[in-house]
Amino acid sequence: MHELTGRLRAGYSEFYRDREASRPDGEGNLQLRLDASRDTRILLETRARLDTQRPGSPDLTAAVVGRPLVYQYGASAGVTHDINRLQMTLRGSVDRSDYEDGKLSNGGVVSQRDRNQTQYGLRLRAAYEVTPGFRPFVQGEVDTRDFDQAIDSSGYRRSSNGLTGRIGSTVEISRQLTGEVSVGYQDRKYDDARLRNLKGLIGDAAIIWSPTPLTTVTLRGTSELGDTTIAGSSGTTARRVALEVAHALRRNLPVTAFGRFNRTEYEGQGLREDSSSIGARLDYKLTRTVSIRASFTHERLNSSAQGSDYTANVAQVGLRLQF
Repeated sequence: MHELTGRLRAGYSEFYRDREASRPDGEGNLQLRLDASRDTRILLETRARLDTQRPGSPDLTAAVVGRPLVYQYGASAGVTHDINRLQMTLRGSVDRSDYEDGKLSNGGVVSQRDRNQTQYGLRLRAAYEVTPGFRPFVQGEVDTRDFDQAIDSSGYRRSSNGLTGRIGSTVEISRQLTGEVSVGYQDRKYDDARLRNLKGLIGDAAIIWSPTPLTTVTLRGTSELGDTTIAGSSGTTARRVALEVAHALRRNLPVTAFGRFNRTEYEGQGLREDSSSIGARLDYKLTRTVSIRASFTHERLNSSAQGSDYTANVAQVGLRLQF
């Protein structure tokens, strides 16, 4: 029995008091599972994401107008085979990132072509079902990041090869408490000998608790290594944690409170950014496909770079369509 699933989300935020803060965003994927046999499945996926860059980001070398776009898209193919309780998965992927050039207030342009890249990855994962709710796994991955421009604007060769090992487990303590937790280590070597290997602990955690049919508590955490084009820095170490509590006041009136904290450190530069946000949102479902959403968010950024701190209060009201 084969299966085709998909997901698409798109939005646009318009700020009338500050038009330059307005931005689109969206993401989607399409997944196809082909059952080759009772124990073997072929997995195909295509995905895309549209995002924007924050003005004042350290990777923007000048004060730009508006929020430059970031296009990310890719595809993967893999095969999963079950041997009794042991499940083996081999997956190959290709992902692309394109950055829009920044526009200056005087009409000039800040090129970001040296950030455009293609990433190729191969991952092998082995999972063993100890019980239906406990499936530990071990995973290894190799990848190559190939930048369009061999040498970036600062004169560095940013293309790299990475090696990642990870262990973790899916957990289902009860129907009310489920999740997946993993921890690992990544080592990334760059083509430019002047850039030190970027290495360190990585991890992911997602815990979902449903104490009642009307209430859901979600805790997520991530630690990952990323790229940068700041001169002399190999890359970034980013840690994120988010807590969300959702409760349905009525079947068509869910309210959600949330809090997030992110820390990004730039290796070799002593640069650190801490961003946090707290807020709440209310959805009023007019029909199964149309709802009105109102939200309020308090945002704060603390940076070791002088003049980069900011505080913002964002109130939004919008229309949401869900098909």
